[in-house]
Amino acid sequence: MAASNKKAVQTDAAPKALGPYSQAIVANGMVFCAGQIPLDPATGDLVAGGIAEQTHQVLKNLRAVLKAAGSDLDRAVKTTVFLKSMDSFVAMNEVYGRPEYFGSNPPARSTVEVARLPRDVLVEIEVLALV
Repeated sequence: MAASNKKAVQTDAAPKALGPYSQAIVANGMVFCAGQIPLDPATGDLVAGGIAEQTHQVLKNLRAVLKAAGSDLDRAVKTTVFLKSMDSFVAMNEVYGRPEYFGSNPPARSTVEVARLPRDVLVEIEVLALV
């Protein structure tokens, strides 16, 4: 694919990348979002609360990135959820499953427990969506 067919997405409505990567890339009618963690984009601070509050902030951040790319969560086709502990699965799912995020046709999903996440957060989610 030529570089001109690939466009980086950056928005101040989501936290800035913590390293040398793009918030998302748009290519061939798809948006490939980097994983988002529960940082407040205005302050860069971790949101207060547990897994429910963190999941909500992650989804808000992902929605902001997707909107900047010309998409939204209801156009997501695949997500990957990274949890610090599978003990948080039910509480994360309660927030993730709200129709305000993915609508009536939620995307395919993988959920994995990981040893550690950036800034020691409880959850990180990445998304692939249609533009």
